[in-house]
Amino acid sequence: MTATGTRPEPLARYRDWLAAAELEYARLVEQLRGLSAADWRRPTDCTEWDVRQVVAHLVGAAEGNASVREAVRQVRLGRRRKRPGQDDVDGINAVQVEERAEATPAELLAALADVAPRAVRGRRRVPAPLRALPVPFGPPLGTKPVGYLMGCIYTRDAWMHRIDIARATGAALVLTPEHDGRLVADVVAEWAKVHGQPYELVLTGTAGGTYAGGAGGERHELDAVEFARVMAGRAQGEGLLRTTVPF
Repeated sequence: MTATGTRPEPLARYRDWLAAAELEYARLVEQLRGLSAADWRRPTDCTEWDVRQVVAHLVGAAEGNASVREAVRQVRLGRRRKRPGQDDVDGINAVQVEERAEATPAELLAALADVAPRAVRGRRRVPAPLRALPVPFGPPLGTKPVGYLMGCIYTRDAWMHRIDIARATGAALVLTPEHDGRLVADVVAEWAKVHGQPYELVLTGTAGGTYAGGAGGERHELDAVEFARVMAGRAQGEGLLRTTVPF
């Protein structure tokens, strides 16, 4: 179902996602530079992680993007590490955090600033035939092209964690229609495709826009960042907002 209305356009090309990833990493690093020592210990919406552990995960994920060998190593260890009922992603995330358990905030910040450009370069090196290959990632991704993971999901993940950190610490959340608005527009487009029902969605704030598909559907109005949090499972939604998308 096609979204219509006044709103930013979703990111359409793989290179657009990687340009967004570059900016997202830059904003993350700048955000982290402004945190106090106490901020790094604050709990986040990722209930098992504080701010320091969220950043440890981000560093680990970026290291995996920067090096195929490192990505394979994390997958291998993650499959061993995951608990009963968990999927591979949970195990990989646990490995990323546990391996950096002794890293200081300053070390994690320096590591993220160093690896972020290499992570994006690594994602750019993924050839188009491989990006088109459908892979069964398991829940919550299901079967998706490799390019969906490397372009969309890793960028969404970093963006949502920047939101997590801002909420945990009270740090300013820098938002622009050109960047954050397009990320939100992409989430809306995927959400509309998944639920397949008529809808009207009014998202307020800098990253917001007006979206609609069909006629006579549910109407929802909420802040754009809050909508993204609902889609990512950070908050509860009603009606069609119970339909979520991967982050």
